[in-house]
Formats: sequence, C-alpha cells, structure tokens
Amino acid sequence: MIVYPAIDLRDGVCVRLMHGRFDAVTRYDDDPAARLAAFAAAGADWAHIVDLDGAEAGRAMQHGLIGELASAIDIRIQSGGGVRSADDIQRLLDAGVSRVVVGSLAVSDPDAVAAWLERFGPDRITLAIDVKADGDRYIPALKGWTEAAAVDLWTALDRYPPGSAKHLLVTDVGRDGALTGPNLDLLAEIHLRRPDLWLQASGGVADLSDLTGARSVGASGAIVGRALYEGRFTLEQALETARS
Repeated sequence: MIVYPAIDLRDGVCVRLMHGRFDAVTRYDDDPAARLAAFAAAGADWAHIVDLDGAEAGRAMQHGLIGELASAIDIRIQSGGGVRSADDIQRLLDAGVSRVVVGSLAVSDPDAVAAWLERFGPDRITLAIDVKADGDRYIPALKGWTEAAAVDLWTALDRYPPGSAKHLLVTDVGRDGALTGPNLDLLAEIHLRRPDLWLQASGGVADLSDLTGARSVGASGAIVGRALYEGRFTLEQALETARS
C-alpha cells in the first residue's frame, strides 16, 4: 500500500481542516517546500498536495506553487484542488505533477472527466469523491464540500465503467482531520463493488493500525495528514507499516 503524506495549501502555507470546514483551520507550516523535502527524505515515493484555495474558489489558485514544488523536490506528486479544465490538468502535468486529482467535476460533469481520462490516460488522473453520510447512503460533497450532489456515491461511480478509470480517492468528510479512524466499512464496500479501481483511503487515519485496517479491506493507498503533523507516528513508521 502507498502512503501519501498530505500537504493542504491555503495562502501558501500548510494547514489542515476539520470535517472539511474552511472555518475550522489548523495552521502548521509556513514552508511547504521544507515539509515536502522532509517527506522525500523520510523515504516517501509520493505526496498528496491540495490547493484548498482553489477548491474553495472553484478555480486554480496555487497551481504555480505546486508546480514549483514538483520541479524542486524529487518526489512524485498527486495534486488537485481547483481543477476545472483540461488546461488545468495539462499545466500541472507539464509542471511535473505525476497525477492530477479531479474532484467535484468527477461527479457533476462525468462526460468531461471521461474525456480527460481518455486524453491523458487513467494513470494520470485520480477521481476524488468526498462523501457525507445521509442515513444509509453516502452523498458526494461538491465545491469545497459546501454543496451536496443530486446522486449517491454508487451512481457517481457507475458513470465510470471498468477500464475507464484507475485511481479513486474517497474521503469521508465526517472523519477528515478528526483522527477517528478511517471508515473501513465504506472502503470495504467500495472495494467489493469496484475491485477494478485502485482505492485510496482518506480521512481519519490516527494511528498505524488504521493503515493496516485500510489495507485489509482493499485500499491500495492511504492519505495521511493530521496524524503526521501532530506526531501520532512518524512517516518512516507509516511507510514501514504499509510495506510490511
């Protein structure tokens, strides 16, 4: 399983949100380049970088900085936030980003995203679907988690038949930044329904057992954020756990 240490950028610094709320921000670092270099020095092959300003505004805001980070530090970057067009994807790829995360549009405009998958290839795009529980259903949260989709998670995924997409990142917004453990039941159901997708778990990782738990239900990757920033475990420990 791949561990993706996370950097969420807001106003050019590293932050984390609680439950996806832009009014519940914890600021950690003023120097994202130093943080990313530390990830690389610890042995991480990948990092996950989000333009939170872009996610909130609905347009690219910090893609220039993300490109600078990609070119300066020897680590593969998966990045998104504010990706709204093929040009946004092309600019990030040209800047050195290895894989681009497409969020709200993966739900709200699947025809456009399907065309991007065909153009750039399924290995260069991660579909990111952030969900909120609604009874026994999971409803995608759109536009920086401020709006609810008109369809549930399973309907959204059905729009990408096997072979059209490869990477799927699912965040349970209710657990994001809360250190309450990942939603293993949801991850297991996604893997059962769509074993063709390389599933990345996001939201809630608090200790090393959460990584082994996510792997045991079929996740091929895990996004790790607040637990690293607050010293719950080291990145070296997380990488060793994921590889063992």
